[in-house]
Amino acid sequence: MTESPVRVERDGDVAVVVLDAPPLNLFDETVFAGFERAVAELVALTEPGRPDRARAVLVEARGRVVSGGVDVHAFQAIAEGPDPAGQGTALWARLLRMAQTLEDLPVPTVFAAHGLTLTAAFELALACDILLAAERASFGLVEIVVGLTPSMGGPQRLAERAGPARAKQLIYTGERYPAAELERWNVVNRVLPDDGFADAAREYAHRLAAGPTVAHAATKRLVGTAVRDGVRAADAITPQVSGPLFGTDDLRGAVASFLADGPGRATYEGR
Repeated sequence: MTESPVRVERDGDVAVVVLDAPPLNLFDETVFAGFERAVAELVALTEPGRPDRARAVLVEARGRVVSGGVDVHAFQAIAEGPDPAGQGTALWARLLRMAQTLEDLPVPTVFAAHGLTLTAAFELALACDILLAAERASFGLVEIVVGLTPSMGGPQRLAERAGPARAKQLIYTGERYPAAELERWNVVNRVLPDDGFADAAREYAHRLAAGPTVAHAATKRLVGTAVRDGVRAADAITPQVSGPLFGTDDLRGAVASFLADGPGRATYEGR
């Protein structure tokens, strides 16, 4: 058996999803299925109470580019099949579930883009909490070249970050945008130097993993609720989401550390 083009590795408290399908890391059925398995594995690895729990997730790719996009043969098979509309609907429902599951993981998620990042890979990046990009990275939702709109959640998540006008601009034009420009749009969280980018992205993920994991999960829930249902909806759930944090070992330890040694010296175990 050949190695899967998508695999999950462990680097201490960080679960690392690796896309490795040379030469262009194109998304075909094998890669889509590989990501589905990887995301299911992440659900198990990040489960609260697990002794070896992963406390952050990093998604990265091997090779010169992150991804050249989707293998168009996958779309051809659907378009020329017996029920193209039905098969297309089923495909997007399946892939949206995968993106949503990644988005809903109860730990910080980081996507590291070291180079060209197109279509499905970009949409998965938008489902992560933090998008880090190397200076040479560029991004595009270029589905117009085959008469499609991105449908793994990219348009709506791009609109969350950059606003509806920018989202429409990027998708309507099908152009590639450099990392620095998308940082200005608030799509990319941070642009890092090309030299040492992979190590810097790992260090960033480890820094998040070393934080108060239960509090991070609360942050994700509050922010997600505010974006989807409004600020007052987030207000309504804040007491039951944030109140239990007072019962965590991390909060008790951090309060004791603050009072004894001052701020910034606490360490966290993720419980």
